[in-house]
Amino acid sequence: MTTNTRIKIPDGFWKGLEQLGIHAPHVVRKAKMPLNVITESVVTVEQYYALWQAYSDIIGDMEAGMLQLPTVFETTQYPPSVLAAYHARDYRDALKRMARYKEMCPPEKLRIVEQGTNGVIELEWLDTEQSGPALLVGTTLAFLLELGRRGTGYPIKAKLVEFIHSFGQVQALEEYFGCPIQIGAKRNRLTLQREDLDRPFTSYNAELLEILTPVLEQTLDKQRRSHSITEIVRWILIRNLTGDRLDIQEVASELGMSERTLQRRLTDEKTSFKELLKNARHDQARQYLANPALDIKEVAFLVGYKDQSSFYRAFRSWEGDTPLNWRAEHALINELQG
Repeated sequence: MTTNTRIKIPDGFWKGLEQLGIHAPHVVRKAKMPLNVITESVVTVEQYYALWQAYSDIIGDMEAGMLQLPTVFETTQYPPSVLAAYHARDYRDALKRMARYKEMCPPEKLRIVEQGTNGVIELEWLDTEQSGPALLVGTTLAFLLELGRRGTGYPIKAKLVEFIHSFGQVQALEEYFGCPIQIGAKRNRLTLQREDLDRPFTSYNAELLEILTPVLEQTLDKQRRSHSITEIVRWILIRNLTGDRLDIQEVASELGMSERTLQRRLTDEKTSFKELLKNARHDQARQYLANPALDIKEVAFLVGYKDQSSFYRAFRSWEGDTPLNWRAEHALINELQG
């Protein structure tokens, strides 16, 4: 399990939406999130999924949506981790770099397997029990093929594309990938001709890679070592606030340790599971209440309360006021500051 607690959305994501005629604020409001997400571009896994679901709802045509962003996304807008892949020596090197540096930007991760005449890229998730939104899956797989086509300058075709999700028409996808599309599969996978992985990239830039690679490797190493158990537990709690996996036994199990070990490690870091859960709910409640599009009942659900009265009691203990009064007061403060 990767320990990233937040996801950085590339600036090009918003620019790509604009090029498609989709305004970023529209997507954010549809996802019931505060507009500062656009400028900060740092979100939780749950928010990340919500943005993609909102984009899916707006775009309407699932197939078209899966292909539009990868093809409209300009290479000049690639973040450093993707630039390192685009300027790799060949397609294999590019995919390996994508898989390695994807660890710095969850929740999806890539697994590459070469067997026989096939090169298979499998899309996996932090939460193995839940796949990401269908549009995110399709966009990711399309981008991996688009990367190969742009880098090599050759119209590479896939052998097979598999989706866990089931959806309507697949004709546009079959035309783009150049192969059959299987829906309702057990895995999200892109299968390529193994020989295509040997194709050199015309965009290969050794000098740029000498600059990018050490920085990315240092960032990856620092990120792996920097996260405390407190940060990891907090991230898991935020990810699962609306679910039923909020007890310490479930979290300890996900971390591959006993409840006693988790308690001891949290105590060593001068905190507790109960305190982290309270803080996660409190912080998320403040964030959701800052969004006037969400009513109080929705906020209560989003931070893990099944009834509104329990949320009211908890919030009063945190802030000394009701959620409604807190929202009104902070809306006035923001208005005066604006």
